[in-house]
Amino acid sequence: MAKINSSIVRRLWTSVSKYKVYLFWTFATMTGTALTEVALPWGLGKLLDNGFQGARMQFPLWYVPAGLLSIFVFRGLCTFTTSYLISRVTVNLLNEQRAQIFSKLMHVPVGFYHSESSGRIINTIMFEAQQIVEMIRVSITTLFRDSLTVVALMGYLIWLNWKLTLVTIILIPGMTLLVRGVSKRLRKLNQQSLEVNGELTQVIEESTRAHQVIRIFGGQEYEQKRFDEKNRKLGSYTLKSTVAVSFTTPLTQILASVAVAIVIMLALAQARKDATTVGDFVTFITAMMMLLTPLKRLADLNGPMQRGMAAAESVFAMVDTDTELTTGQQLEQRAQGRLSFRNVHFTYPEQEHSALSDINLEIAAGETIALVGMSGGGKTSLVNLVPRFYEPNQGEIRLDDYVLSDLALKSLRQQIAMVSQNVVLFDDTIAANISYGDAEPDSARIAYAVEAAHLQEVVKELPEGLNTMIGDNGMRLSGGQRQRLAIARAIYKNAPILILDEATSALDSESERAVQAALDQLMQGRTTLVIAHRLSTIEGASRIVVLAEGKIVEVGTHAELLAKNGAYANLHRLQFSM
Repeated sequence: MAKINSSIVRRLWTSVSKYKVYLFWTFATMTGTALTEVALPWGLGKLLDNGFQGARMQFPLWYVPAGLLSIFVFRGLCTFTTSYLISRVTVNLLNEQRAQIFSKLMHVPVGFYHSESSGRIINTIMFEAQQIVEMIRVSITTLFRDSLTVVALMGYLIWLNWKLTLVTIILIPGMTLLVRGVSKRLRKLNQQSLEVNGELTQVIEESTRAHQVIRIFGGQEYEQKRFDEKNRKLGSYTLKSTVAVSFTTPLTQILASVAVAIVIMLALAQARKDATTVGDFVTFITAMMMLLTPLKRLADLNGPMQRGMAAAESVFAMVDTDTELTTGQQLEQRAQGRLSFRNVHFTYPEQEHSALSDINLEIAAGETIALVGMSGGGKTSLVNLVPRFYEPNQGEIRLDDYVLSDLALKSLRQQIAMVSQNVVLFDDTIAANISYGDAEPDSARIAYAVEAAHLQEVVKELPEGLNTMIGDNGMRLSGGQRQRLAIARAIYKNAPILILDEATSALDSESERAVQAALDQLMQGRTTLVIAHRLSTIEGASRIVVLAEGKIVEVGTHAELLAKNGAYANLHRLQFSM
């Protein structure tokens, strides 16, 4: 554990050290604050010894308010400057941390999202990153400032009366032992708390996204139970952590009371021998009592430190996730669209059974290939290999004369457009959704895409036309309108390879006919892979590929496969007999 901690500390220091100028002035203002801690008991002692002696007073009375005001004005300036500088550092760190995680998420493999829930990802970006920054803020303000205060007060106490100071020193090892005693438990509790917090975020995210399903199927009580369970667990871990941290406070106070009692007893003994004055005694006791507050804050620092370290482990684990390879050969021109699958085998990570086995398929440029078969046959797995969402375990896939694995991902994906039955839209305007990914949108191309996708009537009825915001995932549009908007996005991209995954599944009969006509026009001259469940939509495909249990069992035209009376003919009879 110590090795992991030291590694995390080094990484955190690398991030913080970029702000050395801010840290220097922060340290300087903290030093000023620590010196004011010494100035107050020193001034009080001088006042007692020299200010209550009647005619023996040797300073003007206005020195008292002037000195006191000067101390607190200087202290206030130092405290304000410290807080401002630390805020500058921590705000920048939080922004950088979140940006770093988000940038990583934009480049991780697709499989990452199958192993990590959206709630867990959101929790890491929003909550755990905040925990790290909070730890850094508390560490700087408490560890550095209070350590400086302790050093300044201890130095002053030693200079004032080293014998009495020896008693005070017993507080430090005692508090150190207390901190060590609760650290291990706090680390475990905070790790468990972060996990449950991610699970709770996932429940909230799912319940918000699936609100219609919950209401239709009467899942309110079930979702409430899920929420209450996670919420109780989170509260339980928080309470246990609070108990562990708060346990140090009474023990610290007991140690302090023992030390103060002994100091008073020894000081009285010294006073009987005229070895100390009233002013010296009050100065020492005041400085000693002022020492207890920073010592207590240093002991309480263990809680946020352990929370921050647990959060840092989680955040750095996500930051260290392997990204997709971005290197490779660039396509110098638009691809022709020939695809070749040669002895392709593919198994999903951590799965035993192959999703695809011995796939051999040659697809000519401009050909429309329909992929059909029962669910789990491998249709989606096959098309996901083309944009390299996954890499085949064996064999190779070629685009024209290039092996896909040799191409740069950005260059490859520029050649591909995709429309899925699970439409994904962004909370932006219609125009921005159509031209998504284009840094300089072309209004003429947007207009053409709207017309080709039969969206012009929809756009005319909207209050702001193409500039209308469509809401979260297009919630202000109907299912058919959302599907046509996704098709318009593919039309706008004008890529040589088109992947359609039940692209007309959400459309009514009238819309389907209109959009199917647009798709037929769009597919002209493009290599198209169509995943189809409704066989009536792919009868005109160049060839139909039937997949079963990850293998190609039949290839041919609609008429040829019906004549074979094999797997496709059985699917056709099953579907049209219903």
